Amino acid sequence: MKKQRIAVAYSGGLDTSVIVHWLKERYNAEIVTVTGNLGQRKELTGLAEKAYKTGARKVYIQDLREEFVREYLWRSLKAGALYEHTYPMATSIGRPLLAKALVDVARRERCAAVAHGCTGKGNDQVRFEAAVAALAPELTVLAPLREWEFRSREEEIAYCERHGIPVAATKKSPYSIDENVWGTSIECGVLEDPMVEPPEDAYQRTVSPKKAPDKVQYITIEFRDGIPVALNGRAMKGFDLIDSLNSIAGANGVGRMDLVENRLVGIKSREIYEAPAAVTLHFAHRELERLTLDKEVMHVKAKIAHDYANLIYNGLWFSPLRMAYDAFIDETQKVVNGLVKLKLYKGTIEISGRTSPNSLYDTRLATYTEEDSFDHKASEGFIKIFSLPLKTYYRVNRNGFINKPTLTRKRGKKSEL
Repeated sequence: MKKQRIAVAYSGGLDTSVIVHWLKERYNAEIVTVTGNLGQRKELTGLAEKAYKTGARKVYIQDLREEFVREYLWRSLKAGALYEHTYPMATSIGRPLLAKALVDVARRERCAAVAHGCTGKGNDQVRFEAAVAALAPELTVLAPLREWEFRSREEEIAYCERHGIPVAATKKSPYSIDENVWGTSIECGVLEDPMVEPPEDAYQRTVSPKKAPDKVQYITIEFRDGIPVALNGRAMKGFDLIDSLNSIAGANGVGRMDLVENRLVGIKSREIYEAPAAVTLHFAHRELERLTLDKEVMHVKAKIAHDYANLIYNGLWFSPLRMAYDAFIDETQKVVNGLVKLKLYKGTIEISGRTSPNSLYDTRLATYTEEDSFDHKASEGFIKIFSLPLKTYYRVNRNGFINKPTLTRKRGKKSEL
């Protein structure tokens, strides 16, 4: 009898390494691992060999970097999507693409099910399963971490030691790390205490601001239709631009975040993030929009940015609402063209200059010199009309209090409100 096949979203980390062996034993199945290259570095080294040693029957490692940047990262950047106004969501935005790759392989290999290594109280379980539901509703989704016997990472490490499964995590350094070109998320261990300052060994790709160069570094980023196309005057492909900017900004201590955030499942979690390029690009993109977007468009887009970030964070990338938002956002980005000059210094980013052929900034209107062309006399009538609703309200309701009708009393009876 032919064994069933299960496709596993495989990172090579502790959880997915245990999953491969555990599923093979539990379901007597052949395991096909699926790994997407989203620009992570350490995870891919020796990954295929590790997967086979762990018990995989077949291993897929797919280069998704170009698609990741073009269809996912640039869309989130153009939207200005920052979860809770801070987090550029490197992990969140990578999950729908990894789920898509998992589904593609599962169909090719005629798998009966797919499996992920997400915990029962995390966000990623929702992201993977919502994506699979949208792309391949016929597939069964297995989530071993929600049902297996292990109650801690220490127990998983002991399981790996018993079965000869190679993993990088140790009891001394039990961080859980997820990485792609857009950023790194680090959790677990001492980081679970919000009062503990993150140890330096937890950070993977940024220099401590204290140890960053004492000299300011200036950089320029050129945008076309809201997308970065050149760094420091050099035209570059998307992935290469992000990768180079990660090195430059990271060396200046830019991109560290220590967040207590609201998870989709209703709990708060503390994680630290590193996203040198993402933080820098969001800052530059926002400054260019200040110069080029009409006031009302900019204000409406800010509201949509909040909702767009929630869609990504909550695993609804493949929703029709996100696609509808993209239509609006793409229209706004037609004028987001130009050059932004930034100043990087010991973990900080400052705007140093910006210019655009679509700039709405008119010096003749803004200046206070004799070149001023603004019609000051027109302001009197404008202010009268603009403030008329306030004037009317407070004429009726003097001193801010509503005028109540006078109550009269009839002889022998009390007045009632």
